[in-house]
Amino acid sequence: MSDAAGWVGRPPRSARDTLVPRPEQRTRHLAGCQQADGGVGRGPGGPPHHQRGRFLARENFSASGAFACQLICLLLIAVPALAQGFGNLQFEHVAEGYRFTEGPAWSKEGGYLVFSDTPSDRILKWVPGSDVTVYRTDAHGPAGNAFDAQGRLYTCETRTRRVTRTGKNGKIEVLAESWEGKRLNAPSGIVVSRNGHVYFTDPAFGEQSDHRELDFHGVYHIPPKGPMTLVAKSASRPRGIALSPNGRTLYVSNADEHNLRAWDLDRNGEAAGERVLATKIEGAPGGIAVDAQGNLWVAAKGIAVYSPEGGRVHLIEISDVVSSLAFGDADTKALFLTARGVLLRARPDDQ
Repeated sequence: MSDAAGWVGRPPRSARDTLVPRPEQRTRHLAGCQQADGGVGRGPGGPPHHQRGRFLARENFSASGAFACQLICLLLIAVPALAQGFGNLQFEHVAEGYRFTEGPAWSKEGGYLVFSDTPSDRILKWVPGSDVTVYRTDAHGPAGNAFDAQGRLYTCETRTRRVTRTGKNGKIEVLAESWEGKRLNAPSGIVVSRNGHVYFTDPAFGEQSDHRELDFHGVYHIPPKGPMTLVAKSASRPRGIALSPNGRTLYVSNADEHNLRAWDLDRNGEAAGERVLATKIEGAPGGIAVDAQGNLWVAAKGIAVYSPEGGRVHLIEISDVVSSLAFGDADTKALFLTARGVLLRARPDDQ
C-alpha cells in the first residue's frame, strides 16, 4: 500500500554510492558511509531520487559504528574488460520497505521494470523518473518474471504452483501447473527466448517441500506450439535460469549443488549436451542475468560474474541477500538487483 508520500514501500534512500576500482580488492557491502560534504547519509524517509547526494566510502569504522545509513559502497576487483563495460559503478536505492523482493524483469517495449514482493502477493512496477506503483495484487506469491518479444509478462506463482502469462489486455493465461498429472512444486525462475520458447525452474523450498506431489525438482520447456517437456530433473534444487545472447545456450543455477549448468539448444528449442559450467559458488546461487558479451551475473553470496566458458571474472560482495537481478533501461546497461526488502539499480558513472 502506498503511504502519504505516494511511495509503494518506503522511499529510496538519499544516496547514490560511488564505486571506485582498486587493484586486488573485492566488492564490499559497507555501512556508515560519509557524504562528500562531510554529512552522514540519511536512512529511510530521505528525499526522493532527484535529490540524492554522492557518497564516499570510509573503510575504518569504530567498533560502536553508527552504521545508520546502510549504504552499499563497493570496491571492485581488478579484472580485464569488466562485463558490460562497467568501470565505476554507481548504485542507488530505487525503493525499499518490502518483505522480500524477487524477479526483476525489464520491459523493452514498455520501458519499465517489474519485480515481485513475494510474501505480499504483489507485482510492482517502476518507470524511470517515477515512483514505484502496484502492477498487480493477489499475485499468488510471485517469484520470477520475464517478458517476451511481444511485451507479454510471464510469472512464476509459488502459491498456486503454476506459470502464467499476462497479455497486453490484462488477460491472464495459465501455461503450466502440472506434470504427468501431478502439480508442480513452486516455479521460481523463468526466461523467454526471442522466438517464444519458455523455460522455467521448479524447485521447492521450506513449506513448499511439505506439499510436493512430484518426487523431483525440475527444469521445463514450454514451446510456442506443442506440449511442455522436461529438460532435467534432480534431487537438488534448480533456481535461476537465463539464455545466452544468441539464444543457443540455456543456463541454470542450482541452490544445493552451488553450481551453474548449461545446455545447448537446437532450432526447435530442445535442450541437449548438459554440462556443469561453474562449481563451488559461494552462497546459494539464485537469479542469473546475462550481459551483451555473454557473461553470467549470478546472485549468490553477493554477485559473482562468470564468462561464457565458466571462469569467474568478477565478484561483488554484498552483505544483504541478493535474490535476483536483471539488465534494463533503454540501453540495457543498468543492472537491477532485488535484495531482501529493497530494489537497487546500478549504472556506469559515465552515463
